[in-house]
Amino acid sequence: MPPTPSGYDFDCLVFIGRFQPPHLGHLAVIHEALKRARQVIVLVGSAWQARSLRNPWRFEERHDLLRSCFDPEENARLEIAPLLDALYNDDVWVRDVQRKVRDIASPSHGRLPRIGLIGASRGQSSYYLTLFPQWESVSVPLVEGIAATQIRERLFRSPSSAADYLTTGAHHDLPPSVHHALEAFVEQSEAFQRLLEEQHLLNQYRKAWEQAPYPPIFVTVNAVVVQSGHVLLVRRAAAPGKGLLALPGGFINSHERLLDACLRELRERVRLKVPEPVLKGSLRGQRLFDEPHRSWRGRTLAEAFYFALRPEQQLPQLKPAKGGEQARWVALADLEPETLFEDHFFIIQNFLGLPADFGTP
Repeated sequence: MPPTPSGYDFDCLVFIGRFQPPHLGHLAVIHEALKRARQVIVLVGSAWQARSLRNPWRFEERHDLLRSCFDPEENARLEIAPLLDALYNDDVWVRDVQRKVRDIASPSHGRLPRIGLIGASRGQSSYYLTLFPQWESVSVPLVEGIAATQIRERLFRSPSSAADYLTTGAHHDLPPSVHHALEAFVEQSEAFQRLLEEQHLLNQYRKAWEQAPYPPIFVTVNAVVVQSGHVLLVRRAAAPGKGLLALPGGFINSHERLLDACLRELRERVRLKVPEPVLKGSLRGQRLFDEPHRSWRGRTLAEAFYFALRPEQQLPQLKPAKGGEQARWVALADLEPETLFEDHFFIIQNFLGLPADFGTP
């Protein structure tokens, strides 16, 4: 292809990833992008998810880690922006990516900018290409033997595993600045201790099912109860997700229909003072939520029911729930993705039609 007036192949190259954490494979892609484009836009996915074993670091932390890997001249050509997931609506996610690139890309002096999408040669780049056919593709050879999943597993398996990984040379898949930051995270962070606790519980959970002939698939229910601009949530009292807000719900019993299980959870878990016939009459929709990574516990399907209660002067009363969980009505304007458990923000978003950037800073 002929070069742009600036001498680069592209005016702008876009790289999308979660960077949990940034590693040398990510840096190889970005360095290639800097060679070939006047401007590089790095979109950091899962930007406002609550901390979890899959998403241990917040957007601000990943932003700083990425910046630390480049010199001032390179950083001047890098734009790093947050990207909110839209787990159950690719069109919403694509629109968000398109808007961010449109708003961030530098002017091209009266002509259409040449924009490309860059990624490693396996997996994610080919998937992205099907969603952005208007952009050219640039494939970078995969750096073998480096995977963010394996890095997270080594860090959170146990304190000794984290120490071995960070001190024995196995961390050579990390840039030096990221390595030093992860050392501080392991040594000083309360978040690290909480994630270790979650990993311990996950190991126990998996051990209980390790003799099963097939990997188990769990079925749960959730209730999205809305009245007068408020949604009913509970604050989780224990790991996983200790301290996070969640939709009322739980696992179904073997003898229950799905709706009956949902009504039981509302009755037992939050002791919602609304008669069952009124709840059934307020049912406005239901949907299965089945994103494969939605739960750390393994393959877990969630059937969610949307109840729209008639507006009243006062919200229905809630009594103390079992298990120490605290139920509360939360104003929709106060919803923040990083305070909600698993994919519960996206379940609410799906039923209420909230915009993709609703609740983000």
